[in-house]
Amino acid sequence: MARQAIQTPNAPKAVGSYSQAIRAGETVYLSGQIPLDPATSELVEDGFAEQVARVFENLQAVAKEAGGSLQHIAKLTVYLTDLADYPLLNSAMEDYFEPPFPARAVVQVAALPLGVPVEIEAVMYLDPSDPSY
Repeated sequence: MARQAIQTPNAPKAVGSYSQAIRAGETVYLSGQIPLDPATSELVEDGFAEQVARVFENLQAVAKEAGGSLQHIAKLTVYLTDLADYPLLNSAMEDYFEPPFPARAVVQVAALPLGVPVEIEAVMYLDPSDPSY
């Protein structure tokens, strides 16, 4: 199966040796996104709610470039430096996703790139029989 790299200017550029996403068949693996504004390459520093919203906007841009949307995401892995932000994460998910919500794991970590409080990666499934594409 051929792998296809997904790249969009509407999400932050990869800052290392990785792709924004890789499509393998009908599955798309979206790399972790942090609260970086793709227009300015600067971190969003307005508070956790705004930061996690930026992360979801970045994931949305990559998902769209791959031919899907956040509603096609099957699994999220969320990395938080402070589990006290868990309620705000849940609130943001309700703003960006509709039921059925994706499967999800939330992991507390000691640190994330650039000192951000949140990073989220995703797995998206693009069902060719789904008329919403």
